[in-house]
Amino acid sequence: MKLLARADTFMSFTVPEDEPKPTGVRRQVLAALSVSMGSLVVGFSSAYTSPALVSMTDRNYTSFEVTPQEASWVGGIMPLAGLAGGISGGPFIEYLGRRNTILATAVPFIISWLLIACASNIAMILAGRTLAGFCVGIASLSLPVYLGETVQPEVRGSLGLLPTAFGNIGILLCFVAGTYMDWSQLAFLGGALPVPFLILMFLIPETPRWFVSRGREDRARRALQWLRGRQADVEPELKGLLRTQAQADRHATGNQLVELLRRNNLKPLSISLGLMFFQQLSGINAVIFYTVMIFQEAGSTIDGNVCTIIVGVVNFIATFMATVLIDRLGRKILLYISDVAMIISLFTLGGFFYCKASGMNITEVGWLPLASFVIYVVGFSLGFGPIPWLMMGEILPAKIRGSAASVATAFNWTCTFVVTKTFRDMIDTMGTHGAFWLFGSICVVGLFFVIFCVPETQGKTLEDIERKMMGRVRRMSSVANIKPLSFNM
Repeated sequence: MKLLARADTFMSFTVPEDEPKPTGVRRQVLAALSVSMGSLVVGFSSAYTSPALVSMTDRNYTSFEVTPQEASWVGGIMPLAGLAGGISGGPFIEYLGRRNTILATAVPFIISWLLIACASNIAMILAGRTLAGFCVGIASLSLPVYLGETVQPEVRGSLGLLPTAFGNIGILLCFVAGTYMDWSQLAFLGGALPVPFLILMFLIPETPRWFVSRGREDRARRALQWLRGRQADVEPELKGLLRTQAQADRHATGNQLVELLRRNNLKPLSISLGLMFFQQLSGINAVIFYTVMIFQEAGSTIDGNVCTIIVGVVNFIATFMATVLIDRLGRKILLYISDVAMIISLFTLGGFFYCKASGMNITEVGWLPLASFVIYVVGFSLGFGPIPWLMMGEILPAKIRGSAASVATAFNWTCTFVVTKTFRDMIDTMGTHGAFWLFGSICVVGLFFVIFCVPETQGKTLEDIERKMMGRVRRMSSVANIKPLSFNM
């Protein structure tokens, strides 16, 4: 406890009371909602296999055979393609721009869903999932970057969690619709979701920071004016962006790999990679991808589809709880709560499946899988769901943020692929109870990682975080301050 107190003292920071009030909030909300619609598509894509594989592997609904191994690839190919998308997303957002990169994913998303919906063989389904996964990888990188560079500090905390909230809405929508639709009908619904996303993206501007990085000062000024409102004085913020870019250009080596491997940059990058590792190795995507199957194997007394809807609702609600709590309790406290909740629920689930495999009578505790899943999802959504993505934008130095975020995103999708592709094999090898106990053990290690390695960033400017972590300071623009304005949702 002394160590924790000392760490908290070291990272303490007082937010000035005379913070400027945000201007043009309505337009920033529109920008956040527009890019968050892409996150809704991502959430729907991630959850698709959970309800779809049930009917896809049933010959009454499918004209071609889908073997268990092929079914595992339907779930596993998307995160593998997401890895490729995460790697490609870094160069895309630098050369095409943040908005154009996000916009460019809409049509491929539609094509991917049409490939799945009209599939006459497993190859078409895998092709559609691959294309969708590639777009998901790009979107998961570019959405938080766009918001970080357009939203003012006073509303960044609340609006910064909108993509996570909309992603959970996409998951919930998929679970609910999957109760009434087969895999093909569900894919047609998925093909309709990118349409409003495509329309909304045409209404918002490119980020001012990207225009500045390309030497387009007039375009940056117009973008800032749109985001901050017609009456706002954007010149001080624009000068800050120009000053930051000039300093970054002076220190740039021209080799991003050399920059990433510098000792000062390796520390924040390692923390971001560690958070991504423990986020995915907690088993979350195995739970989301195979929720219906897990409840069926549990022999739960509650219908599997009803259970998935309940899990989706809880996931959705818990995200808004995180929005309210994240700037009151801090990042580390929520990560502690998140990790402990996942440890308890995963070991409880493992115990349930062990008793079932041992032939014990579990009829009286048929509610236990659902209760454990609810606690697990609440815990994940409070901390390890949104915080690794939020802290990726907070702790990575501005000079390497694009390339480092690309590395962290690609690593996240690598872990996602490993977990989703091997989950079925893990169950076959060590039993369902062994798989959940393994995830729980990894969460125990993750708790120590948070205690000793993860800094508290609550209420700190990016400037202050960089000074504490790297021992140096660069002047940042006014956009760099973090003091979210809490919304009661």
